Amino acid sequence: PRLQQLKDGPHPPAEPPPAAMTNLRKVWDAGLIVAAGTDAGNPGVLHGPGIFREVQIMEKAGLTPAEVLRSVTVNGAEALRVEKDLGTVAAGKRADLVILDADPLASSANLSRIYRVVHAGQVLDPDEIVRSLP
Repeated sequence: PRLQQLKDGPHPPAEPPPAAMTNLRKVWDAGLIVAAGTDAGNPGVLHGPGIFREVQIMEKAGLTPAEVLRSVTVNGAEALRVEKDLGTVAAGKRADLVILDADPLASSANLSRIYRVVHAGQVLDPDEIVRSLP
């Protein structure tokens, strides 16, 4: 419902330049840390839902769904230098989780199929989170 409307946005987004698409695969293969991120805050890019488009572009650029998943978890934590607390599920780490209702290794598009969010030990419904926003 409303979560889907936020993900889709009001206008079709522009496509990234071909060189950016080619270079993403090259930098990954070269061993650089690739972390998913968005241009949220720029006109037409919403905070939150912008990440769903970003991961689909990453897969379209040649990253596998597993590599895309790594870019939003492990690599994101490494890029921010917080990997001792975030990025993987392990004893002693913060246990904020996104539970999906589809396999993210089958397609990065499944990262938007959020069933529940676990934050600070509390299980939350994503539609309720969206409805609570101003």
